[in-house]
Amino acid sequence: MAVGLRQFTQRTGDGAGEPILDTENGEELIRVQPSVSIVVGTRAPESPGTLYITSKQVVWLSDVDRAKGYAVDFLSLSLHAVSRDPEAYPSPCIYTQIETEDDDEDVDEGSDNESVEALDLSKVTEMRLVPSDASQYHRLHWCVVVDNLFEIFCECAELNPEPIEEEEEGHNWVFSADQLENEGTGEDPGWHFFQDPTNPIGHSNGDNDLANNVLRLQINDQRFEDAEEMEQENESDHHFKNAPNGEVA
Repeated sequence: MAVGLRQFTQRTGDGAGEPILDTENGEELIRVQPSVSIVVGTRAPESPGTLYITSKQVVWLSDVDRAKGYAVDFLSLSLHAVSRDPEAYPSPCIYTQIETEDDDEDVDEGSDNESVEALDLSKVTEMRLVPSDASQYHRLHWCVVVDNLFEIFCECAELNPEPIEEEEEGHNWVFSADQLENEGTGEDPGWHFFQDPTNPIGHSNGDNDLANNVLRLQINDQRFEDAEEMEQENESDHHFKNAPNGEVA
């Protein structure tokens, strides 16, 4: 699981610079939105900076201080929404909730008077991204910008689905051809098969009893089928012997 909101200072280029992306692992830049303020927790908004949305994370960089920046992975965003209600926040913005390791504890995100440096970013559970520009005062314009950012957030969230946790005590009774081949060469110690290759019944996590029970059921079924075949053969012989002139009844 990602670590929540964190400081981000890896920049390249002159001036405010741009974030350094993890291109070796497929990270791509999706959207650049200038003139965006960030509101961390309950604090006052930061001076406008530039918002970078990549295929893996959201990065905000200050335009005036190269040492100031924030980032959060999409895997850490449990919710993102459009906020247009002036009672919730004065300006249209993107509202996000962030998962942290301290979600079950009481989190103090600080007051407006505290310095940003004193804030423990790992405990921040809310963040707002507020588009703003001194040359633009039309509220409708920024509503459109927020809606566009929301759509991009949705697309990037789909690129980062929540990982599926495997059940610790689960059993997988479907074996691939590679697993069967590896068993013969001893390359896969996590799976064991019985000697009869026609009945590839395996066990995992050391659960031998379950596999043995299934094997016994198969053996019993085979014995039952053999007994039925023998009984049918005996009946056929009996009808043949008792038929007149040796004809088959």
